[in-house]
Amino acid sequence: MDISKGWEFRAIVVEGDPVDIAGTNPWKLEWEPVPVGGVVVAHPTYPAQRHTMSGYTLSGVEPAALFAAGEFSNGVWGFYEPTQSMRDFLLSRIQ
Repeated sequence: MDISKGWEFRAIVVEGDPVDIAGTNPWKLEWEPVPVGGVVVAHPTYPAQRHTMSGYTLSGVEPAALFAAGEFSNGVWGFYEPTQSMRDFLLSRIQ
């Protein structure tokens, strides 16, 4: 499975632990799905492992806080942010 281009690793955290996405902790807001399909990423510690994340935006945050997130294992979450070109593409799809 090929890694999706346009996404940069941000953090790996236990569910609920603080993480910074565009200056905001995503656990404190509602996540709205972004229609991008699956985002395939490499595990940051075990790069041979592939995981499929989902794309989201944070409700009520302007400018839009876009990210991809998913569970690497039970209760352990990975967060990725789009590159500027991917961000521009995503914004064109949701506006």
